Amino acid sequence: MTEYENFSIDHDAGVARVTIESTSRMNALHPEMADELLEVATELGEDDDVRCIALTGSGDAYGAGADLSRLAGDERDATYLRRMTSTLHDGVLQLHQAEKPVVVGVNGVAAGAGFSLAIFGDVVLMSEDARLEYAYHRIGLTGDGGSTFFLPRIVGLRDAMAIALLDEPIDADRAVELGLATEAVAADELDDRLDEVARTLADGPTRSLGRTKRLLLSSFDRDLAGQMAAETDTIARSAHTEDYARGIAAFFEKEPAEFVGR
Repeated sequence: MTEYENFSIDHDAGVARVTIESTSRMNALHPEMADELLEVATELGEDDDVRCIALTGSGDAYGAGADLSRLAGDERDATYLRRMTSTLHDGVLQLHQAEKPVVVGVNGVAAGAGFSLAIFGDVVLMSEDARLEYAYHRIGLTGDGGSTFFLPRIVGLRDAMAIALLDEPIDADRAVELGLATEAVAADELDDRLDEVARTLADGPTRSLGRTKRLLLSSFDRDLAGQMAAETDTIARSAHTEDYARGIAAFFEKEPAEFVGR
């Protein structure tokens, strides 16, 4: 595996646990980190031995948005921001389109780009000590990282407007209530719970899970007939997988299936 300056990656039987360890304070985003996120996302997405990706932060922060110390504070920042966000978006897109589950463990403050990287996961676990903050408008900027795509789809337009425009911090319980997080977890239990959920998904039929993920996400862009056509094609293709054969055999043998992700 590639060594990174802003991320550490641990592999354990199909789970790739990615920890954000930015060289900037509070896991803040900068161009080199965005570059590495794209490399990490591409590498793990293409690795058939990786059956689930778990993403979390280090220290007291999940991600505190852009590293503002690198900005000039005027129009000269336009090129810098365009380049950094374009690369960030490529990384988010790679993770979003990966045909394998992505589990997020929000361990601390997630603001700005950290907010975006917190809410895009397929399953989002959030420490009871963590909080989400939209934060962009505090410095006169607009959202990035897919936040304006995911937010209204998760919570609905009215709540998305309130979250983005009023920018009030969201604690773990409120995040679960809104659907931004799947589950609130005690701070000292987050790591174990993240490992448990990631392991459950990694032991499952990876192709089936990944294809279901894609079907759900693409449903917003299709009418009913188009979605059912996609379902027909996907279920037929899934019958060609080894996991399908294992699942059927286990069903008739009345034993738990042992899936291999192929």
